[in-house]
Amino acid sequence: MNPPATTKRVFRIEMWLDPVFEERLGREPGVVLVRCPVKASEDEFFQAVSTAHVYHTSSAKDEVPHHAFTTDALIGRCPELLIVSTYGAGYDTVDVAACTRAGIIVVNQAGGNAQSVAEHTLGFALAVSHRIGESDRLLRRARGFSREDLMGREIAGKVFGVVGIGHVGTSVARLARAFGMEVLAVDPYLTEEEIARRGARAVTFEALLAQSDFVSLHCPRDKSTLGMMNADAFAQMKPGSVFLTTARGGIHDEKALLAALRSGQLAGAGIDVWDREPPPLDHPLLACDNVVGTVHTAGVTREARRNVAAMGAEQIAGLLKGGRPPRLVNPEAWPAYVARFEALMGIAVAKANTDED
Repeated sequence: MNPPATTKRVFRIEMWLDPVFEERLGREPGVVLVRCPVKASEDEFFQAVSTAHVYHTSSAKDEVPHHAFTTDALIGRCPELLIVSTYGAGYDTVDVAACTRAGIIVVNQAGGNAQSVAEHTLGFALAVSHRIGESDRLLRRARGFSREDLMGREIAGKVFGVVGIGHVGTSVARLARAFGMEVLAVDPYLTEEEIARRGARAVTFEALLAQSDFVSLHCPRDKSTLGMMNADAFAQMKPGSVFLTTARGGIHDEKALLAALRSGQLAGAGIDVWDREPPPLDHPLLACDNVVGTVHTAGVTREARRNVAAMGAEQIAGLLKGGRPPRLVNPEAWPAYVARFEALMGIAVAKANTDED
C-alpha cells in the first residue's frame, strides 16, 4: 500500500451552498477545497477539476453547464477521481453507469430534505383544494366577485396516493394522515408489509390512480419512470382529482397534464418540477388558474439546505478516512473503488457492511 496522500482534494462549483459544508471539511487535516465559478469556461473548469479526488456537484440539470455533468468525458479528464457526491437526493447530472465502470462511487444526501419536500407537497394539496392561488390573484386584480366563486374543498377524509414511499414519501404519508386522509402507496422496491410500516396501504399503480383524490409523485427519474404519468395515466385518475409532483421533470408528460386539466378530468395540479427549469413564461400550464407552480424549490428551505450540506460534508469526511458511506447510489462499484482508493490514498478501507436504505 502506498504512503497516505498528503492532500485530499474536494472540488465543487461555486453555487450557493450552506457554509456548514466548508466549515466541516475545513476541520479535516489534509483536505483541500478547490472551487470554480459556475460560469467558468470549459477549459478553466477542467483545469480545476482534473486533480480532484471528490467532486461535490449539483444535480440541478439546468443550473450547471453540460461539461460539468459527470460523464465519460469528465471522468477521462480526472484520473484520480474516486467519489462523486451530490448536493441533495438526486443525481440527474451524474452518469452513474459511467462512474461504476470507472470504479468511482456516487453518493447522495437522500432524506436530508424530506421534511421540507413533504411540507411543500401538503402545501400544494391545500393550495389547490382551497384555491389559495386563485384567490390571491383575483384579490389583486378584481372586485365584485362572490366568495362562493372561489369555493374550495377540504382535504380531510380524502384519499392520498403516494407514488414512491422512500424518505420523502414516508414523510408525506405521515403528514397526510395528520390531516385525516387515507394513504395509498405503490413502490416496486418495497413489500406490502414495509409499505404498511411506512404508513400507507399498498396497492397497484392502476388502483392508486383510480382511487386517489390526490396523486403525488415521490419516485426517482429513471428508465422505468420516465413518461410514467402520460395521457393514459391521467385518464385513469379519478375524475376531479388533483395531480402533485415534487419528484423530477419528465416523469409526467406536461402536454398530457395540460389536456387533462383543460378537459376537466383533473381539478388541479401542484407542480414543482418541469421539463425545463424554470419553465418559459408563456408555458401553458402557468396560464391555468387551477395550477400552483413552483420552480424546484420544495427542498429549498434554510433547514433542508443546512441539513444536506452537513450530511454531504460528513459523508465525504468519513470516506476520505477510509470509511463506508451511509448513502451509496452504486454499491456495485464498491470493490473497484476500494482498490483504487487504497492505491491512491494509502489508507485501508473499513470492512464493515454498508447500511443502505
